[in-house]
Amino acid sequence: MEFLQVEFADNSLLSWLIAGIISGTTILVATIARALLRAQFERRTTRTGRPIWVAMQAITARTHLLFILILGLFAGLYALDIPDASRHLSNRVMTVALLIQGGIWVVAAVKVLLDRYQQKQVSRDPAAATTLGFLSFIATVVIWVVVLLLVLDNLGVNVTALVAGLGIGGIAVALALQNVLGDLFASLSIVLDKPFYVGDFLVVGDMAGTVEHVGLKTTRLHSLSGEQLVFSNSDLLGSRIRNYGRMYERRSLFTLGVTYQTPRDKLARIPQIIQEVIEQRENTRFDRSHFKEYGDSALLFESVYYVNSSVYNEYMDIQQAINLAIFERFAEEGIEFAYPTRTLFVQQT
Repeated sequence: MEFLQVEFADNSLLSWLIAGIISGTTILVATIARALLRAQFERRTTRTGRPIWVAMQAITARTHLLFILILGLFAGLYALDIPDASRHLSNRVMTVALLIQGGIWVVAAVKVLLDRYQQKQVSRDPAAATTLGFLSFIATVVIWVVVLLLVLDNLGVNVTALVAGLGIGGIAVALALQNVLGDLFASLSIVLDKPFYVGDFLVVGDMAGTVEHVGLKTTRLHSLSGEQLVFSNSDLLGSRIRNYGRMYERRSLFTLGVTYQTPRDKLARIPQIIQEVIEQRENTRFDRSHFKEYGDSALLFESVYYVNSSVYNEYMDIQQAINLAIFERFAEEGIEFAYPTRTLFVQQT
């Protein structure tokens, strides 16, 4: 056994053997533990579906083999007598590896939890797809910025001076990219304030369409004529938007005229006839019907009702049915619709 006492790089072969055993054992135990924990968390996720097990499953799945190898080598080094500088370097390498792996764990857990929440909410709230996607992006950026600063601080970089320098440079970049940043913050306003959802029908000026996508810079609408309309987020929020997706009922006002020869008793019955016709339709709410005024060639009646739907085709179907029913009832009552006429009186001299 004397050959085990032979020194190599200031350590005996026995020390190197022990270090190798410690490293191999650490790597083997960590690899087996990762596989067992991942299987256990998968079973718990399938059985309970609780978010905590979903997050733990994502964390174990994203534990990289390279991190396990570095962990094993770091553990084996403690069985060796190495210089302080090398020990300090190994500590830094291990710390950097742990920070990076920690960032991967946190990002994976946040992404999985947000995706899981999105799947539950998107059917009830279409804006969840946009909101959670944006929050996932922001969270990922913030996590990696923090990890990068911690890594640089561990490597001896003056993070305070770096952050100050980035602040000055950030002002210059912000001035150069103020339009892009304006759209970015407008996107954040859309996400938080929710003036419209994906699937809402919007009218912006003389353009109209259904919201397809809300991005970091632009919002895309699908127009009625088939083309895609693209608005920058800042321009869109600066416009007056009519959101028909938030219309829970549609107000309908219509006017009809009858001839001046219509008897008074039939004039008095017209509002009641119109009310009966409207109330016979489903998804409608009658509001009023009145003999409004004397027109140039007709006695004018104004009526108002509400359709309990925002679907335009359904509204037009109901309006058509009401018009046909009024036409039929007026024919039964002997009430004539008026049309533009002129009476000419000729006097003989």
